[in-house]
Amino acid sequence: MDVVKHLTQQHMTQREALQNISNLNALVVGDVMMDAYLFGKVERNSPEAPVPVVLMTGRDERAGGAANVARNVQALGAHVHLATVIGDDPVGIRLLELFKARGMGVEGCILSKGRPTTVKTRIIRDEVHMLRVDEETDEEISSELSASLLSSCISILDNKSIDVVIFEDYDKGVLTQELISGLIREARKRDIPVAADPKFKGFLNYPGVDLFKPNLKELREGLKREVDIPEGLPAAIDDLHKNIHPTVSLTTLGRFGMWVHAPSEGLVHTHFPCRPSEIIDVSGAGDTVIATAALMLASGASPSHIAETANIAGGLVCEQSGVVTVDLKTLLSEI
Repeated sequence: MDVVKHLTQQHMTQREALQNISNLNALVVGDVMMDAYLFGKVERNSPEAPVPVVLMTGRDERAGGAANVARNVQALGAHVHLATVIGDDPVGIRLLELFKARGMGVEGCILSKGRPTTVKTRIIRDEVHMLRVDEETDEEISSELSASLLSSCISILDNKSIDVVIFEDYDKGVLTQELISGLIREARKRDIPVAADPKFKGFLNYPGVDLFKPNLKELREGLKREVDIPEGLPAAIDDLHKNIHPTVSLTTLGRFGMWVHAPSEGLVHTHFPCRPSEIIDVSGAGDTVIATAALMLASGASPSHIAETANIAGGLVCEQSGVVTVDLKTLLSEI
């Protein structure tokens, strides 16, 4: 892995960086959840209330949240280790089994008694999303659990030749400020790049990360300011850099593409338009973007190649229905 780590010190061509991804190991840290789906059809209304009766025809369960970022890392050919806290309950145990079945490293997955595993159950009628039921807590994990999770992450850094750390925050309480700062510090000691996909509560908890990827809503909420696009973006992102000092910020703008700012790398307030395509479903696109961008960063790509590749990957996901991933072969064919 020494050769791979050396490559991060120099910019590679876009294609070289992509092809190098299969040599990498990523550590994904954050909130995971079970995405459950109940599929059915509606033929009548309930006699008990003015609501439709859904006759179930099928069900599905998929690992979501930070685990979907891990799935995207694997789809691109890299190896992944997952670090999180989930409930010591039937759903948490099923999630752990799913991670193992997919070949993810689970040394950093901690089961906690008394903490429910997040489950988001969607009821789908004839491909129409009717209702979602959430079972979860967003209470921050205890300081003891946070310290234990940090210790597990440090062990993974020391024993698994990790090339990039990815923080994936869904505001469910796993990513404490102590965990974030401690893990960034340990990654710095080992010259491991760090990428972060933030949410509102801990938006400013990532000072000095190499890559910071908010979406427009998170940028507005995290900075507590209105941001008109495109005219308001430069000032808002300058404010972001004053607070967090990332090497590269990549702000996703939905159908407007993304805005990239990496002043120390010579890329200043650059807009990357969304690739021409038919947008069918944006679910999971952010997970694909952070996974692709982080791996390109670790592979030695320039900020412009990071943004361009992540933009293409996110667009490919939006062309399909449901939460899907993009494989390396498909992405290479688009470059």
